[in-house]
Amino acid sequence: MKKIKDLKIKIFADGADIEGMRNEYQKGIVKGFTTNPYFLRLAGVKDYEKFAMDVIEAIPDLPLSFEVISDDLESMEKEARKVASWGENIFVKIPVTNSKGVSAAPIIKKLASDGIKLNITAIYTLKQVENVVDALSPDTESFISVFAGRIGETGENPIPIMKKSAEIISQKPLPKAELLWASTREVYNIFEAEECGCKIITVANDILAKLPGVGTSLEQASLDTVVTFYECAQKSGYKLI
Repeated sequence: MKKIKDLKIKIFADGADIEGMRNEYQKGIVKGFTTNPYFLRLAGVKDYEKFAMDVIEAIPDLPLSFEVISDDLESMEKEARKVASWGENIFVKIPVTNSKGVSAAPIIKKLASDGIKLNITAIYTLKQVENVVDALSPDTESFISVFAGRIGETGENPIPIMKKSAEIISQKPLPKAELLWASTREVYNIFEAEECGCKIITVANDILAKLPGVGTSLEQASLDTVVTFYECAQKSGYKLI
């Protein structure tokens, strides 16, 4: 198995815990950061823009993705332009549709044509991938975020979808578009994502914390697990005999 440092895929940290973001930035492993309204609420963020400014100050030189929060396309476009104005390293996250299922392709096309860096999010289907790549500009950096982990939670294998997505993107004149494996569920997804042709994978902090275990022999992993279970039993004071 490859070591994490040997992988070509870029690892982005996913979340809204600003201290955790600072810590990961200082480690120097991750190459970018993403967040979304779910993570913001989970982290107890009250002022979205202040949070964003704090992140930008702490992480000035890596890609940062911040998501729009409106549901109608006109407001989404206005928000996107505001978010983009926050800095050169900002990517604006645009959901592939709004909550009514209306495609965001029209504003994706306008924003990308105007040079605004985009991260198109919540993509699940190949048809959505096709619609997005048709809307993007070859001159503008963009991330195409396919939610592989959540696809897997529906009972469908995400691997063929990710491989086909990579193929679709490669067939278009989009040299600045990168396929992103989103909603990572385990460390091994990083290796799967690279094999599928993804350029980026988003990884939450709890999974990032497991990266030092990559390369551990299975024999050692077994022993470590036994030790953990034994220590938990001892600390809990359980008795059977």
